[in-house]
Amino acid sequence: MAGQRIRMPIDELRHLALEACLACGSSRAMAKALVDATLSAARFGRTELGFPHFVDYLTSLRDGRINGDAKPRFDHVLPALIQADADGGIAQLGFDLIYDDFTTRVKTFGISVLTQRNSYTAGELGYYVRRLAQDGLISIAAANGPALMAAAEGGERVYCTNPLAFGVPLPEPLPPVVIDQATSATAFITLAEAAKEQSPIAHGIAIDETGAITTDPVKAMLGALLPFGGYKGANIALIVEMLSAGLSGAAWSLDAGHFLSGEHPVNAGMTVIALFPVAVDAGFPERAKAQLERLHSKGVRIPGDRAMPASVTETDNLDVDIGVLETIRRLCLR
Repeated sequence: MAGQRIRMPIDELRHLALEACLACGSSRAMAKALVDATLSAARFGRTELGFPHFVDYLTSLRDGRINGDAKPRFDHVLPALIQADADGGIAQLGFDLIYDDFTTRVKTFGISVLTQRNSYTAGELGYYVRRLAQDGLISIAAANGPALMAAAEGGERVYCTNPLAFGVPLPEPLPPVVIDQATSATAFITLAEAAKEQSPIAHGIAIDETGAITTDPVKAMLGALLPFGGYKGANIALIVEMLSAGLSGAAWSLDAGHFLSGEHPVNAGMTVIALFPVAVDAGFPERAKAQLERLHSKGVRIPGDRAMPASVTETDNLDVDIGVLETIRRLCLR
């Protein structure tokens, strides 16, 4: 059944996913936060970080790598700077709980920063900036996690995939533009899928245990991913590391617990910087739309142009991998 897909109503998926979270030990608030983010990824963003990654959350809840009863704490260290502690839970819950306060501060001061430590991996980073853009805010987000990537061929794992995401609002009813990309040449979940299917990977995106370039995904899983663009990608990974783990006080990628094994908490970091563009220019969304249309006319692919329309409702159907769906159902019974 691997690779086979089925169409399922979104509201049924939501109910199943919520029940799975509760069965694996999450609070109701955490379940809602995680399922909202998962459906956002599946509908509008990185589908591989939707329900396939949702299974990782469920197993980590069950195995104790995620504190299912987490109660995030917040410290307003400055009027426009909030430091959060996720209490070993998920990044999405802390974001949910502080969201209204955070966005109010952005619209009051024109800019605000949320930096959070002590969480599981952030999941689809585009979720955070997408949500802010839907409320008229420009934002950039950075997150880290356990070390999966070397800085160069021959090196050891020193960074996570260290993604960076950016969101910009457009006039309604258009969905926002969201850019969400890892600093690694490919996503870890893509590598893991290739290893499961025993299909070769592109040359130059990963190394084996000896530090040599490999196209064998199984050997790459024992080795490390490589950054895109050589040292330039590695430099961006370092920027992300400083913004996410450094600013928040989370574990550096070298010190973070693994998100798939062991009992040591991940203690990942995430930082979100948001701005209120219409305070500077009331016509910003229209200007942004016009420029994107201009770029598109010149052959530029605009990120997100293949995403599901924002008009999709809870009764519409969503494609889901049958194997992933069956795993979620099994976890509901535990």
